Amino acid sequence: MEMASGDSTNQTHLGKRPAISTNYSNSSFLCSVVAIDHTNLSYRVCSQCEKSLPQTNNSSFCKYCNFNNKDNTSFTASKRLFKVLVSIATDTKVFVVVMFDRAAKVLFGCSADEFFDFEKTHPFAAVTAGNVLEGEMLKVSLSNPKNGNAQHLRVASVAPLRSGFQPVIETLRQLYRVRDSS
Repeated sequence: MEMASGDSTNQTHLGKRPAISTNYSNSSFLCSVVAIDHTNLSYRVCSQCEKSLPQTNNSSFCKYCNFNNKDNTSFTASKRLFKVLVSIATDTKVFVVVMFDRAAKVLFGCSADEFFDFEKTHPFAAVTAGNVLEGEMLKVSLSNPKNGNAQHLRVASVAPLRSGFQPVIETLRQLYRVRDSS
């Protein structure tokens, strides 16, 4: 799947990443979901300090806060947070934004850990989630990235506009005929 990035004004300067268009930062507007990048919807963080952990290392030790799960088994060493690249369309432009955990939970209706676990038993859940969200009308607020190397504006808040909207996880449970585990 190719993500749309229809901003022809973004130009690469001396090998640096494209400049982020700030026309939409710190504003709310209506848009529709064109697509999501379903290949990597979440990332691992330390369950104590929420710093990113390597995706390939299943270590129970966090190098940032020195949390070690071997000493305290009442906590899990890591958890997953959402990081979803979403291609959205306004009335004048199509561009890619990043939706982190708080905003993504509104659309997904569950934690990233819960969705990851659901994906393990339903391998096409991420692709289907993209299909479910495609065309969904949203009111979003965007903000500038916190990281200077970031390529995309961040979704600060999101509100589905369709009166019959139900979170992705609910739709997937219905499609796969799975009961709510909670």
